[in-house]
Amino acid sequence: MRNLLIFISKYNAFFLFLIFEISALIIYIKYNSFQKATFINSSNQVTGNIYGRVNKLNQYLALRESNDSLMAENARLRGKLPTAFYVDTAQKHTVTDSNYHQQYTYIAAKVINNSVNRSNNYITINRGTNEGITKDMGVISSGGLVGIVVNVSEHFATVRSFLHKDTKISAMVTDTKDIGSMIWSEDLGPHTGLLIDIPNHVKPHVGEPVVTSGFSLWPPGIPIGKISKLNAKGGGFFLNMEVNLAVDFSRLEYVYVVINKLALEQATLEAQQKKNDQDTNN
Repeated sequence: MRNLLIFISKYNAFFLFLIFEISALIIYIKYNSFQKATFINSSNQVTGNIYGRVNKLNQYLALRESNDSLMAENARLRGKLPTAFYVDTAQKHTVTDSNYHQQYTYIAAKVINNSVNRSNNYITINRGTNEGITKDMGVISSGGLVGIVVNVSEHFATVRSFLHKDTKISAMVTDTKDIGSMIWSEDLGPHTGLLIDIPNHVKPHVGEPVVTSGFSLWPPGIPIGKISKLNAKGGGFFLNMEVNLAVDFSRLEYVYVVINKLALEQATLEAQQKKNDQDTNN
């Protein structure tokens, strides 16, 4: 307190001048209409600029919440697409009874870790068993196919990216509907895959889309990429084709985990058939 009083007494002339200057300025503006209007306009402009900057800052801070909300809404809408349902059609004499049942639902997730420059690449997402995610679920993005869930904890899951040497996905050439397999190897780079096992009689063309066949974890028609090179070497009696991938894995931010409600039933039935074949052979 003593130091403050010493400081004020030392610079009392300056503070007195400042008080008189501010008082004169207030009187000058208050009793002169032109100066008063100019001051108000200038104040409004300064205040508006400050409010604008504050608003931009608030919008930036709210981006994460907005993105999460948008992704959740997209996941809900994806679950309403025709490819998310299967048709249960039964012929009853001359009456056809068709019922549409939900087969696929989606959970939105954010990518929190990712790699693209290894021979075995993985993605970590911020959703786990608490949200209903389990091992062997398919994963897509807004651009197309991403990978397969391989490990899950309460709050996180790791996804085997398509950019993995062990990935093999049932794929379809859109024009001819022929089925093959999509694989990847490190020498192809992060933007290219290989479509194999397409019969030699098929006549595909460069630029033709390649999508999921519906024979695996994903609904049919999920984009994988477009054919970029025909007759890649090593095909033998089949065609091998290079495919430009639809997803840029280096820029992945958000994904959707695909929940196939019939996956367990199908897997159980196929496992039983495999066991029956082994028992027969023995």
